[in-house]
Amino acid sequence: MYNKESMQDMQKRVDQYISQFEEGYFSPLSMLARFTEEIGELAREVNHHYGEKPKKNSEDDNTIEAELGDLLFVMICFANSQNISLSDAFAETMNKIETRDKDRWTRIANQEDNNE
Repeated sequence: MYNKESMQDMQKRVDQYISQFEEGYFSPLSMLARFTEEIGELAREVNHHYGEKPKKNSEDDNTIEAELGDLLFVMICFANSQNISLSDAFAETMNKIETRDKDRWTRIANQEDNNE
């Protein structure tokens, strides 16, 4: 097994992998298509696991975890190709959500005091 990596480490690792190939990163439209494809594969796994549609005997034995990993890889490729730090993007999004949505849902009683 390997050590858990930070998002910056993951972006660097993917970049090192992709940079060894002449083709480099796919175009943004191609990556969006790949992202959509991976979302579909994740949806299929979720449907098999939680929905009413069982897997066919001929289908590969994938997991939700594996599909999330594939999706993360494509997301990192997309971010790298656009010179976007996913750590920064995540921090900005969490700040927005924690500010905008702080009173949107009902807090768990014993956690209200910890968030003030």
